[in-house]
Amino acid sequence: MPESIPDHLVSAPKRPLLRASAEPQSRPTLDEVALRAGVSRSAASRAMNNAPHVSSVKRDAVMKAAQDLGYFPNATARALATNKVGSVVLVVSNEDPAFFADPFFSQIIVGIATALEKSELDLTLMLASPGDGPNRLERLLRSRRADGVMVLAMRKDDPLNQILAVTDLPVVFCGRTLGREPRWYVDVDNRGGARLATEHLLNAGRKRIATIIGPMDLEASVARHKGFADAMAVAGLVSDWVAEADFTSEGGAQAMTKLLDDHPDLDAVFVGSDNMAAAAVRVLKARGRSIPEDVMVVGFDDLAIAQQTEPTLTTVSQPIRALGQEMAMMLVRLIAEESPNPIILPTHLVVRESAPSIGH
Repeated sequence: MPESIPDHLVSAPKRPLLRASAEPQSRPTLDEVALRAGVSRSAASRAMNNAPHVSSVKRDAVMKAAQDLGYFPNATARALATNKVGSVVLVVSNEDPAFFADPFFSQIIVGIATALEKSELDLTLMLASPGDGPNRLERLLRSRRADGVMVLAMRKDDPLNQILAVTDLPVVFCGRTLGREPRWYVDVDNRGGARLATEHLLNAGRKRIATIIGPMDLEASVARHKGFADAMAVAGLVSDWVAEADFTSEGGAQAMTKLLDDHPDLDAVFVGSDNMAAAAVRVLKARGRSIPEDVMVVGFDDLAIAQQTEPTLTTVSQPIRALGQEMAMMLVRLIAEESPNPIILPTHLVVRESAPSIGH
């Protein structure tokens, strides 16, 4: 019978086609790989699975022996032995396929795909629309057509939360959810990043600072608003010049227009995403405001658009691709029955022309 190994990280080719005419006994085994590499069978298994506690010398020897012998794990045998199907699902609570073209979420997906390249797990994308989305997800989970789930853009009252809360499959969230903290998640320091951005504007001498925040049923938006309010409170300044938008360019433009109508003397604005901040810059310029002389602008994300605005955008940089990579690696570990901890990734400020440091 073909040799089988755990279904997490491996370095062998993915999902070989199994032909009915092949003779299983002719396939090289892991024992033969170990013998050729001059290591124990357990060391060979750990090396093939990219597990820790294997020296680089032994790992290289095992990989060379596997290549020389033409060894690869039998994915079908593994699935039968471990009750795994070799697939994970990325669920997005949205109904618009254009969602995946958004620069932020496309980078998340790149990170996930990069991490899964090192495993034998296929990735399925699922747009869970408000209508039939919950039913589709529930059917998928009950059918056991996936070994685990990753979730993006989960809002507070999304019905998907209840479905995911009762599944016995491992679920990794991108960010936390308002009202409940998932067991496994990867997030960024949204509150700390927003505080850094606001402190930067305060240190530049700005006092009439407004903010454009994202939807307030998203934990990231709430955290960024709290970070803004934290810094303003320490400075003893009012923090209620707030406009809510939807992270889109159109929403950012509408929010900036409203803030200028309500507070024409504002001298700075912290914006909860780069897409909205770029739109805010356009509105400010159209309304005759000079940037940064009249109004300083700081965004959040550090997307490519931050370097394409005129002037270029000071922004809070978050490791977007790493978010996806860490989510995928956490899910792989869970499928391998390990117990990873939640992760919060750091943010930092990137200073450009829209809000230069003092003296620049």
